[in-house]
Amino acid sequence: MKRVLNVGGATKAIPIPQHYSGWEHLLLDIDPAQEPDVVCDARELAQLPVGEFDAVYCSHNLEHYWRHDLPDVLAGFAHVLLPEGFAEIRVPDLMAVFTVVRERGLDLDDVLYESPMGPITVNDVIYGYGQQIAESGDDFYAHKNAFTVKSITKALLEAGFALVYCAPGTYEIRALAFKRPPSAEQKSLLGLPA
Repeated sequence: MKRVLNVGGATKAIPIPQHYSGWEHLLLDIDPAQEPDVVCDARELAQLPVGEFDAVYCSHNLEHYWRHDLPDVLAGFAHVLLPEGFAEIRVPDLMAVFTVVRERGLDLDDVLYESPMGPITVNDVIYGYGQQIAESGDDFYAHKNAFTVKSITKALLEAGFALVYCAPGTYEIRALAFKRPPSAEQKSLLGLPA
């Protein structure tokens, strides 16, 4: 059975993409209260056994680490992946946010979009969801880093990934990073060109 490590996913109640259906899903999180399968700071992934996962899924977690910690986190992704493994990463797209801010004349506290959690302001995307930070009292929910397609691609290549595909979405970048060129099966699974 294929295995995916969900890094920083908070809880298994938050669904991961459907293409991981049928895979063994292990949740890694720093907060033991969420009852993850693995309690670990993502900066310390190199302490885990090498090459145990077919994929690492990391959605909206990388922005919670300082820029100088990013190489350790990404090297940790490569460490836990099998040689043919890949990382799927989602981060806020600051270039898209800045473009909309300029086009719509928004200020920091203006609503950028509505989410299931409620209104999301420009400030929430840049610095972290303010309501969650205030209610939890945990600063690790704050954003300490930001990304563009160019910056996430560069960071992944510098971490040793051989090939990176990026697709911007609505205020989000989806990056797929491979240690070796993707197989036909992986391309089909992830919707990449053949």
